[in-house]
Amino acid sequence: MNDAELERTLESHVSALGFEFVELERAGSRTRPILRLRIDRPDSTPGHGLTLEDCAAVSRSLERVLEAQPEWSDRYVLEVSSPGIERPLVRPRDFARFAGQPIAVRCREPIEGIGKRVEGTLVGLAGAGAAAAIRLTLADGRNVDIPHADVVRAHLVFRWGE
Repeated sequence: MNDAELERTLESHVSALGFEFVELERAGSRTRPILRLRIDRPDSTPGHGLTLEDCAAVSRSLERVLEAQPEWSDRYVLEVSSPGIERPLVRPRDFARFAGQPIAVRCREPIEGIGKRVEGTLVGLAGAGAAAAIRLTLADGRNVDIPHADVVRAHLVFRWGE
């Protein structure tokens, strides 16, 4: 099972359990693979999101799925957690759901006059497919569109005291 198939399989099972698949990160080695899965509740709000029991239930369910795959050794490590307060923004639905929130975007190439790391208020995702761009309003009021294809990572920004 390649990475894309693995991600689709896990996402399908997480969704069937009533949770939102946020992100899959692979680490470790061939002999000891580590799968770090971040999940959320589709209706979560700060202070009312995922619980430890939710993570445990998803983990137990996914272990049965992974152990049924012949290519996975019994040496894999599965870590299921919440996305945290600086949640990664990966899918188009993330950019719609969190519009109006402060985010940070790390780009492959510098944005003229700004650099590779851009912070601003998320307006949303403009366009679709290969032409999609993340639209932000910067602190100085300017709007900037960052081509989604140029994004290395995007995540919510938590500001203490706000």
